[in-house]
Amino acid sequence: SASLALLLADLSHADVETVVVDGGSTDDSVATARRASTALRADGGRGRQLREGAAASTRDWLWFLHADSRVDEALLAGLQLMLATPGWGFCHVRLDGEERPLRLIESGINWRSGLSGIATGDQGLFVHRRFLDAIGGVPPLPLMEDVEACRRLRDLAAPRLVQLPLVTSARRWQQHGIVRTVLLMWWLRLRYWAGSDAHALARRYYS
Repeated sequence: SASLALLLADLSHADVETVVVDGGSTDDSVATARRASTALRADGGRGRQLREGAAASTRDWLWFLHADSRVDEALLAGLQLMLATPGWGFCHVRLDGEERPLRLIESGINWRSGLSGIATGDQGLFVHRRFLDAIGGVPPLPLMEDVEACRRLRDLAAPRLVQLPLVTSARRWQQHGIVRTVLLMWWLRLRYWAGSDAHALARRYYS
């Protein structure tokens, strides 16, 4: 809930509508979420949470952020420049840890996503509602919903890239080990591309 409070504070002075979707937290995140324009609870994994949030929003542009993201005025201004016409895109990511290997990881993420047009949720996917509707909304998957959404959106138009960093938590890499986490994420992604069930992959990811 502390991370969510910081993110809501980052967004509090911007001309945005904030919709927070809680997936069943056990701390005081729900109480913190009430500071947003709209606060919801949704089960069934990240894809369904994003679908519920999109349905609750009244804006044409949607920006999907993890609760542990941090944004600054420069990033908001850079993002605004991307919204002149309908489309979609994502941001460069920066991990908030100081460990040197994290700089290599974020550089790899930014390089890979820029080359492939496939981003992860940490990169703040933004999309015009017209494009989101055209792909049937956020895929209701418990994992890989971000990858699948980008794959479908990429068939409609090339992504727009905000090269200013969106800061996100390095907690998972720090808690589970950098090498182990990188290998797990690549393994899950390759399994998904090979046709594995997203629900089975989600059970492995969260185990």
